[in-house]
Amino acid sequence: MHSIAVKRTWKGILAAGIATLGVAFASGMGQQSTAVEGVKLGDKAPDFTLTDIHGNEHKLSDYTAEGKIVVLEWFNPDCPFVKKFHWNHDTMRTTYAGFKGKDVEFLAINSAGAPGKQGWGEERNLEAEKQYKIEYPILLDKTSEVGKAYGAKRTPHIFIVDAEGIVRYIGPIDSTSSARNIGTNYIETAVNQLLAGETEIIKPEIEAYGCAVKYVKK
Repeated sequence: MHSIAVKRTWKGILAAGIATLGVAFASGMGQQSTAVEGVKLGDKAPDFTLTDIHGNEHKLSDYTAEGKIVVLEWFNPDCPFVKKFHWNHDTMRTTYAGFKGKDVEFLAINSAGAPGKQGWGEERNLEAEKQYKIEYPILLDKTSEVGKAYGAKRTPHIFIVDAEGIVRYIGPIDSTSSARNIGTNYIETAVNQLLAGETEIIKPEIEAYGCAVKYVKK
C-alpha cells in the first residue's frame, strides 16, 4: 500500500509540474524579458525614428501627423507565436489587407538587440518578409530603446496608436493564448472602433502572450 501511495504522490507532482510548464509556455515560453514599465492606455505614444530592413526611416509622428492610426506589432520571425499569425494562419496578412486604402499604418518592430539573439538582424528579417509575405515595414530596434519605452514584453505584443498620437490598445493579437487556434481578432476590432470615432476601445481578455522580447542587457 505504501508503494502505491508513493507512486500516486509522484504522479500528482508530475502532473502539477506539466501544468505549470504549460502555463509558462503560453505566457512566454518560460522566459522573462527585461523588466520595463512602458506606456499605459491613454498615454501619449513615445515618438521614435527607426530604420526598416530596406534602409528606409520611419517616424511615428509623421504617420499620426497624416491622420493615421498606427498598429505597432512587436515581432520576432522565429517565435512560434509570431509564426502562428504569419505562417500557420494568415491572420496578419488578411488584417493588413482589410485596412488597405484606409488611414491605418502597420509597423512591425524587432527589438532583438544583439547578434545571436533569436530573430536578430537584417538578413533573417528579409528572409521572413518573403517567407511570411509581409507587406508592411519591419523596423529594427537595435538598441532596444523603443521596445523598452513602450514596455513591450512579448512577441507578438500589439500597441495601437490613434491619429492624435494616443495609445488606445495594448495587448495580444487575439483572444486565445493557444499556440494553434485563433480567437477573436482584437486588432481588427480596435481599429474599426477607432475609425468609427470611438474612444472606449475593446480591452483584451488576456495579457499579451508569446516569446519574451530579446532585449539588449545593459
